Amino acid sequence: MAPVSSVDHELDARIPFEPRRVAVYLDFIPFWVRIVGYLLLNFGKEGRKAAADFIDGISGLYVSAFDVYRKHLSTTERPRYLRRPRFLLIHLADPHLLCVPSLHVMTVVRAWTHFGALAKEFGDGQDERVRELRRGALEITEAILFVKQHSVNCVGAGMYAMTRFDPDLFPRDIALAFADDLFRAQGKPDAGDSAAIRAHVASFYDRLLNEGKAAAHWSEPLIAFLASCPLARTTVSRKAFFRKAVFRKAFD
Repeated sequence: MAPVSSVDHELDARIPFEPRRVAVYLDFIPFWVRIVGYLLLNFGKEGRKAAADFIDGISGLYVSAFDVYRKHLSTTERPRYLRRPRFLLIHLADPHLLCVPSLHVMTVVRAWTHFGALAKEFGDGQDERVRELRRGALEITEAILFVKQHSVNCVGAGMYAMTRFDPDLFPRDIALAFADDLFRAQGKPDAGDSAAIRAHVASFYDRLLNEGKAAAHWSEPLIAFLASCPLARTTVSRKAFFRKAVFRKAFD
């Protein structure tokens, strides 16, 4: 049986549950697909190669995250909210066992930073589009917390995974700046709670990064963290879970 740990943090309770943000939460795949379309439509042959590399990068995130998921699953407390059809889809399709590291965070960070690198390469004056993508990455990261699909711990873990996945695209200074902008444009949670969340995400990210320096494999700090968390009531066979659920995660 695969161990399943609860990765909730006390700060999660300070973030209000806002079902209306589910559309933003579900945008994490269209978010990067739109970038692929933009590259194909605007940059000719170079754009086609860039789009293929971009897709390879996104698919690589799933392979990297699997290094953790195949050893230790994770979950959080989430309300069973069924008043909106999209939440019904989430509860039916998402086994909610792939929380650390958050593929939502990994995907949107990769999409924004990879496009930023391509924009510099093409020299096409795409600065505003890069800023727009960064805002979108922040909004989706915030949405995963507002709809209670992840914990603040999952955010720091996803950021750590991205720095290890490609440190040139998401180095520590860029990661900490990203954490420092969370919830600044939302007006909620309140100022004190938002500051505490930002501080925790940055601190947890740095903790994992420091632990990772001496690790034989990048996933070891995450596995150690999961082992330190309380076991959830849920248990699941690795074979059954990954056969039925892992690839559905891409469509939640």
